[in-house]
Amino acid sequence: MTELSAAYRAYRAWVTEPLTVPPAVSVVIPSYNEEWRILPTIGAIATHMSARGEPWELIIADDGSSDSTVTLVEDLHFANLRLLVAEHNAGKGSAVRRGMRDAKAPLILFADADQSTPIEQFDRLAALVDDGYDVVVGSRAAKGAEVSGKSLTRRILSSGLHLIVSRGFGISVSDTQCGFKLFTAEAARDLFSTQLIDGFSFDLEVLYLAHKFGYRVAEAPVEWIDAPGSRVDAAKVSLQFLRDLNRIRWYDIRGRYSRTGTGAARQDDAGSTTATIRKGAPT
Repeated sequence: MTELSAAYRAYRAWVTEPLTVPPAVSVVIPSYNEEWRILPTIGAIATHMSARGEPWELIIADDGSSDSTVTLVEDLHFANLRLLVAEHNAGKGSAVRRGMRDAKAPLILFADADQSTPIEQFDRLAALVDDGYDVVVGSRAAKGAEVSGKSLTRRILSSGLHLIVSRGFGISVSDTQCGFKLFTAEAARDLFSTQLIDGFSFDLEVLYLAHKFGYRVAEAPVEWIDAPGSRVDAAKVSLQFLRDLNRIRWYDIRGRYSRTGTGAARQDDAGSTTATIRKGAPT
């Protein structure tokens, strides 16, 4: 059997046969109006993760899409894919939180729907978890990272924000916003049950909490390309980022990041329903 045919057989088995053992890895993808790229993204992730030879699951955490994203995912009927549908748009942080809390594996990857960081980079992050880290951040700033298409404006803003974060918050991670992060299940449950920010800056909040709670955090250099069709307005999100820095500090002063407080029992404002993708449809 060739390597290519073995990979295809693994992919087909994942698509058509529900797992009979617990997953070793959960992959969480937040989505909002991603009808143009959600299917290629699912295909790329399913192909690579299935070929690794470990049981795994895929969770699409939709954030109230108004286009055909939900219908496209439902129509796949993949056996080991779950779709979480929010009643209305609440923000990326809310979507990721719902996906993380629904995941069943001991390792949980959050990956952006645009695949700016290719799924093949997963193995770099997993190696660091094997070395004893609880949270591994895919980084465009770490030595060895390969970055393509990042505009000068985004580079300047990223450098400025990193300086603020490192000096004002004591977070040593050089790239807090890359949408490719791996968590142990224990860290994910703890951090995302406490995390409060629903918008773009949720990554920063999660890493702040990881530092506060004493989790071991590492950065792994990754390949990254500014994906076509990105809806991120660098200047706008940077202003929101700065506002959220103050929110995080205020939440901490007010004691809202208590692990024994209301965080663990919080209900997401968006609400959600879970649509289990039906088994065994041809692809």
